[in-house]
Amino acid sequence: MTLFDLHTHIISPDTERYPSRPLGGHQSTWSSERPVTLEQLLRSLDEAGIEKAAVVQAATMYGFDNSYVADSLGDHRDRLIGVGSIDLVADDALERIDHWIGERGFAGVRVRAADGTTAVKNAASLDDPRLEPAWSRLEADRIPVCIQMHSKHAPVLASVLRRHPGLVVALDHGARPNLAGGPPYSGLSELFELTEFPNVFLKITPITIRRAAAEPDGDPAKLIARLVEGFGSDRISWGSNFPASEGSLADLRAFVEGALAELAPEQRADILGGTAARIYPQFAG
Repeated sequence: MTLFDLHTHIISPDTERYPSRPLGGHQSTWSSERPVTLEQLLRSLDEAGIEKAAVVQAATMYGFDNSYVADSLGDHRDRLIGVGSIDLVADDALERIDHWIGERGFAGVRVRAADGTTAVKNAASLDDPRLEPAWSRLEADRIPVCIQMHSKHAPVLASVLRRHPGLVVALDHGARPNLAGGPPYSGLSELFELTEFPNVFLKITPITIRRAAAEPDGDPAKLIARLVEGFGSDRISWGSNFPASEGSLADLRAFVEGALAELAPEQRADILGGTAARIYPQFAG
C-alpha cells in the first residue's frame, strides 16, 4: 500500500523571493512559529514512511502567489503534487487556471470559502454567478478543487454540484462537520446531504479528529465509522495538515491511523492511499 498524505504545507525562509502576502492581510500563526521548508517536508515524509504527498498552498502566508510550491515541485513530481490557491472570482480566473495548472503543473485548486480570508468571503459565495466560468472549466478539465467550508454550507455546494455534476471536490478537514453532542454524531446529517454526489470526497485531518475527541464522550473511531457508513471509504482520504497541525509528521500519521484502527484493512487502505489516487488519478502510478 502506498501512503499518500493529501494535505501538507511548506514555507520558504527566503522572504525576498517569496514575500508574505496573506489573504486578508493576517499571516497564520503556524507559518511563523513552525514553518517547514520543502527539504524539511521531504525528510519528514521519509521519517514517517509516507511515499507521496500533496503540497497545498499556504494561502495565509502567500495568498494567491503559488510560486514557492510551483518552484518546489521540480524534480519531485514523482512524489509531490501541488494544489494552488486561485482567485476564482477574478476577471482573469480562467487565465490563472491555465497558468498554474497548465503552465506550472499544479494538479488541483483550493478555495477557502468559510473563514472570510479570500475573495470568496463565505460559503454562500460558492454559488456566486461570477464563479460559473471557473466551475465549468474545472469540471470540463477534471481539475479537483479542495474547498474549505463548514458542513452547514452543504446546501450551497449542492446547488453548485447540481449544475456541475462532474466537478471533483475534496472537502478540507472533512468540511468541519457538526459534531455537537458526540456519538452518534447526529449533526452529520448536514454533511451527508452531499453523499448523493459521487465526485465529493472528504479529506480527514487531525483537525477533524481532535474536534471529535473534544466532544462529550467523543470517540474519533466512531466518527470515522459514521463517515465511512455515509460516504464509503473510497471517498475518504487522510491528510496530516503538517506543519499547521502541531506535531511531527510521523506523530500526525500515527494519530490519524489510531482513529482508523477499527476499520477493515481494505477500508484503511482506501483512506491512507487509494482514495487519493482516485482524486488525482494522474498521480496513481
